[in-house]
Amino acid sequence: MQISMYETLVPIANRMLGNLSAILDKGAAFADAKKFDAAVLVNARLAPDMFPLSRQVQIACDMTKGAAARLSGSEIPKFDDTETTIPELKARIAKTLAFVNSIPAAKFAGSEDAKIVLNMRSGDLHFNGLDYLRFFVLPNLYFHVTTTYAILRHNGVELGKPDFVGGNPPA
Repeated sequence: MQISMYETLVPIANRMLGNLSAILDKGAAFADAKKFDAAVLVNARLAPDMFPLSRQVQIACDMTKGAAARLSGSEIPKFDDTETTIPELKARIAKTLAFVNSIPAAKFAGSEDAKIVLNMRSGDLHFNGLDYLRFFVLPNLYFHVTTTYAILRHNGVELGKPDFVGGNPPA
């Protein structure tokens, strides 16, 4: 059986962004238990030259919705980067997943050969659809979810590998 572009993106997006939402819940609960403003976590960074947690979540969502749109021939929804609270970040994740899950699997058919061009500050990046998904989207999604996890863990939130990986894969 050959795996489809839809099967490569959508279940992984649901799992990883779902896990991201759950670790944000743990961050909010930690802030409540320790009686500090959760904005401390939202604005936390691993290093001074890295993006804060809020931007990590935004990029994970942008990477996912951009991939779903480009690979299905849909328009990329525009989300303003205005989230400053954990509930707002969780709402962005929910909006992203609602968009991704609204696209029928059939719209992804043949997208492995699609020509994808990303206009970056450093210059244009050119991919076919399969390489875009395998070598750009998924690594970036994992990176930004991992970095969010690491920021929360670094700040004392009790997280473990199961929080990142999630439960057993669906049967």
